[in-house]
Amino acid sequence: MDFSTSSRRWSSVRCARGWIFLFLLLSALAPAIAAQSTERQATPGTVENTAAQPVGGAVSAIRPSESATTHSGSSLRLEAGDLVEVGVYNVPELTTKARVSSKGEIYLPLIDYVHVAGLTAEEAEGLVQKRLSDGGFVKNPHVTLFVDQYASQGASVLGEVAKPGVYPVPGEQRLFDLISAAGGFTEKAGRSITVTHRDQPDKPITVPLSRNVSDNPESNVPVLPGDTIIVRKADLVYVVGDVGRPSGFLMDSGHLTVLQAIALAGGTTRTANLGGARIIRKGPDGITETSVELKKILRAKAPDVTMQADDILFVPTSAAKAFAGRTFEAAMQAATAASIVAVP
Repeated sequence: MDFSTSSRRWSSVRCARGWIFLFLLLSALAPAIAAQSTERQATPGTVENTAAQPVGGAVSAIRPSESATTHSGSSLRLEAGDLVEVGVYNVPELTTKARVSSKGEIYLPLIDYVHVAGLTAEEAEGLVQKRLSDGGFVKNPHVTLFVDQYASQGASVLGEVAKPGVYPVPGEQRLFDLISAAGGFTEKAGRSITVTHRDQPDKPITVPLSRNVSDNPESNVPVLPGDTIIVRKADLVYVVGDVGRPSGFLMDSGHLTVLQAIALAGGTTRTANLGGARIIRKGPDGITETSVELKKILRAKAPDVTMQADDILFVPTSAAKAFAGRTFEAAMQAATAASIVAVP
């Protein structure tokens, strides 16, 4: 027998041994495979949920922001009025948006009313999962509960913001998050904010604010449910009439004098009636008009005059004699139309 014939016979023997081993292995595993196949047969009226990731409708899937909100808000408890969205992986028809009733309950398909008041979002998820599983409605359910609105656990944002109101505080929120949710500051916003915590109403916190909020990161203080945030209105003075740039100027950087205000407004024009300048001021006794010797002040022959918040410095034009006796009306109309400028 030559070497090639012997090699072919040895290969045949090894192949036969391999087939015999595979046959024995399949025979041993056959009972386990049959049992697993039997377990996967769902009983009538039961939905089996075996996928690791949600499929189907987008409503049943957790968006990254929702998942973060659910877990960051673990310390908050559901209360009457809160709006929640409940979803089940792979069962989009069970997705429900419901508001917690005055009894602390929400209505969900198949399992009827569920009492969730006093529970965190995670605890409510576990309760819904148990009801679905115990009732035989969904096998191995994975429930997500996202709180769209904490009606009773928001913070009030008031004052000089675009959209004052009550905003939810899910989890750990900070001052600038709430200001952003309220649409940001108005042009008349001052440089300080008052934050009053619900558990310390007699100890409000005053937070300094820069025009560029990134310059003062320590002002971004934590905000808790029930807090009240008030953005203070800035102190303003108005310079209107025959000046270069009629405007309102924020005084948060300090006091303004008549000379400084005129300079900020671009100075007077050649047709300005310097002898007719007036400061219009609203005090406890009503509206008053005070003459200002603007011509002498500009020539350093008279002391400068300090202005107060909400003062209106009106410089009439020499050609407008029709304004005589109507200084207040003309100044008020001009101040209303004036733009607001921050004083550096």
